[in-house]
Amino acid sequence: MKVTIIGAGNVGATAASVLATKNVASRVVMLDVREGFAEGKAMDMMQTSHMLGNDTVVEGCTNDFSRTAGSSIVVITSGIARKPGMSREDLIGINAGIVKDVAERAIQASPDAIFIVVSNPADTLTYLTLKETGLPKNRVMGMTAILDSSRFIYFLAQAIGCPTTDVEGMVIGSHGDSMVPLARYARYQGISVRDFLSKSVLEDVINKTKNGGALLTKLVGTSAWYAPGVGIATMAEAILHDSRKMISCSVYLDGEYGEKDVCVAVPAILGANGVEKIITLPLNEKEKELFRISAANAHESIAKLKEILAKK
Repeated sequence: MKVTIIGAGNVGATAASVLATKNVASRVVMLDVREGFAEGKAMDMMQTSHMLGNDTVVEGCTNDFSRTAGSSIVVITSGIARKPGMSREDLIGINAGIVKDVAERAIQASPDAIFIVVSNPADTLTYLTLKETGLPKNRVMGMTAILDSSRFIYFLAQAIGCPTTDVEGMVIGSHGDSMVPLARYARYQGISVRDFLSKSVLEDVINKTKNGGALLTKLVGTSAWYAPGVGIATMAEAILHDSRKMISCSVYLDGEYGEKDVCVAVPAILGANGVEKIITLPLNEKEKELFRISAANAHESIAKLKEILAKK
């Protein structure tokens, strides 16, 4: 089984390393536009394989999509990060052009591939990839809320004072300030976290989750890469191993949760066919309203995308 990762930066390279370390795929191809960049990272990874005892072949290439042919999964991480003074429209315009180009070239090389979109803004560019490739909705998804959910779990565990592996939590909605951490569904060893945390502490955890990306950028000076990379690998593993794991990720909604023609994060079962099933959670009225607001932001971003593409 072959996985292609377009973009060999920190996020893409971390995903490739995790996939190789866990022996998830037989071959991982990293593609980048920078001459020799992906090749060098692949060489570095392969020089760990004997020590780690894994058999996955990792290779790099410079903008040669023929090397990606026959991939089961294509991961798109390419694009630029939002810079000071750059509007959201500017970011969408630049990254939409990049993602549109690589998606078209990747689908020609691997017509049966399932696509995982990571490029920012992920919900909007997941929608773009779906429309540009013409693939069925089950074969295109965005790596968004698996990351947000992992951050939610981390902050919950910190507040409770327990291992993260004892906590379950989920975030839905668009990737950004309007995401919806579902405190009502969060559990510590099967018990509601509300039995362990006060309302004010839980509210603080929710706010930290929503601002998790900004906090890391402030501390490190750049966006995160370890957790996003592992998020990609986790989604790819669920698909390649047909594990039917429930993961909150950006998917195309066609009536689910009362939303249509939008990509936004909800829990989905991932397996050999990609999105095997969208899970409809019984949300209460407050959660429904928060999700509606979050989805509205995704609709707005998609509308901006359509305006930008119409001008080109």
